[in-house]
Amino acid sequence: MKNKKILMVTGDFTEDYETMVPFQALLSLGHTVDAVCPGKSAGDTVATAIHDFEGDQTYTEKVGHRFALNATFADIKVEDYDALVIPSGRAPEYLRLNKDVIAMVKHFFTTNKPVAAVCHGAQLLAAAGVLENRKCSAYPACQPEVELAKGQFVELPVDQAVTDGNLVTAPAWPAHPAWLAQFYVLLAE
Repeated sequence: MKNKKILMVTGDFTEDYETMVPFQALLSLGHTVDAVCPGKSAGDTVATAIHDFEGDQTYTEKVGHRFALNATFADIKVEDYDALVIPSGRAPEYLRLNKDVIAMVKHFFTTNKPVAAVCHGAQLLAAAGVLENRKCSAYPACQPEVELAKGQFVELPVDQAVTDGNLVTAPAWPAHPAWLAQFYVLLAE
């Protein structure tokens, strides 16, 4: 597979595993991954949170690591990128309010470039209006947003993923092996 230039849009209280694991996995394959956050520059960090499934009615949240951004949001030219990764956590709920982030997400769909979103990353997809008539998995609490955006919510086991065209989605970090494997297929096409 030819090495790709991949954009990761993240923010404070992004889910730790859903940010660090794909970032490192994609780098290990030789891809370039630029992790950015609105209002922040290369070298700045975002706080992460660790979401775990411990038998409660929803996930629990613990303080995670500091994740170092390696690119400056204001300098990004979205057309220079081959693919997009949208991690989860609480970041998508406020990133979806940023018009520049929404424009970035829309770009990858109008150009049919690969997009990988996990868990609450579906909030950004719904806000960008790119889910109509598309299959999308996400954390179960995001089902209403996917459906309000006219997407087809796909209920999957927590370790599975689904691909629809240029989009691969998954319910949460336990799906990393399936989610990343499907994203690699899209990157190779």
